[in-house]
Amino acid sequence: MASISSIALSGMTAAQARLGTSANNIANLNTEGFVRQQIRQTAQTGGGVSGTVEPAANPGAALESDVVSQLQAKHAFLANLAVFKTQDRMAGALLDQSA
Repeated sequence: MASISSIALSGMTAAQARLGTSANNIANLNTEGFVRQQIRQTAQTGGGVSGTVEPAANPGAALESDVVSQLQAKHAFLANLAVFKTQDRMAGALLDQSA
């Protein structure tokens, strides 16, 4: 089983990839021949998540979908960061009591 910090880190990495992918989609909104991309998140055995970039299911521009994806990525990153910080504080408190 993966540690809490590595699970949270994998979530932050996947959120960062989602943000980058949607930003790329927005930047290339008017580029002829550009194919939108999306992130497929997959649960890892033992905990955590991995993300892979793949072509979007719906071709064409979808600005509203990309903006919503950016907001979701922001909130997912912040939630995983809170878990990471809490685990760090708990480990520090445990070490303080043991010393």
